[in-house]
Amino acid sequence: MATTVSFAVDSPAGSRTVEVAYERTGGGAPLVLLHGIGHHRQAWDPVLRILAAERDVIAVDLPGFGASPALPDGFTYDVGTMVPVLGSLFETLGVVRPHVAGNSLGGLLALELGREKLVRSVTALSPAGFWTPSERRYAFGVLRAMRAAARSMPMPLIEKLSESSPGRTALTSTIYARPGRRSPGAVVAETVALREATGFRQTLEAGLTVAFTDDVPDVPVTVAWGVKDRLLLRRQGVRAKQAIPGARLVRLPGCGHVPMNDDPAAVARVVLDTSR
Repeated sequence: MATTVSFAVDSPAGSRTVEVAYERTGGGAPLVLLHGIGHHRQAWDPVLRILAAERDVIAVDLPGFGASPALPDGFTYDVGTMVPVLGSLFETLGVVRPHVAGNSLGGLLALELGREKLVRSVTALSPAGFWTPSERRYAFGVLRAMRAAARSMPMPLIEKLSESSPGRTALTSTIYARPGRRSPGAVVAETVALREATGFRQTLEAGLTVAFTDDVPDVPVTVAWGVKDRLLLRRQGVRAKQAIPGARLVRLPGCGHVPMNDDPAAVARVVLDTSR
């Protein structure tokens, strides 16, 4: 069950209130989980129980996604805004320099948080920002097509497709290597989350100028990439290693762009190992 918290964030127009929905479970060192664009905190559900056995896990719906409302008027969805928003969230929740793990957009934000020394360690799963211009155009084209498809389908069709493995494959094979493993309810919920994400367009627009080229010194970093990632191709992991020489680069066999569902045990082990 999600909890919603409100907190103030400064902006050029003055202080504004931001609301964020999150789920918190487990015990131990705090670990914040960040999802990708168009997704929601439930993307982490397959690994939540494993992580919560050793960590105080906080799964976040980023502003404009899942159960979190859009950012206030005048706020942009770029990293320059999102990093301070997440930093303020950490303060509000009483976690000082938590470990953080992120997927795709969440991986990019996790690395930015690491660069700003706001977190204790970073696990980035297929993080955005290590693309060439052509790879970015391809990924954004796929994301726009997924969003358009989700918005065009009536709910009865989404529910019908989710009932069969071929239907779940049709809905989610772009992000999962093993879409048949996703439950029907989860597929329906994430398809709805994609079509209702109020921050989708602005986040995608902000990503047009994103390129992560700086190091993340003095913070343990693991970059993990699904070998079968069809959205952000795995060769981008090599560029991530070149940009962050101290990072550990891990391949995730049999995993797609959102690997938590494809191999929960492997992903949980990578996150736990990084956040020691």
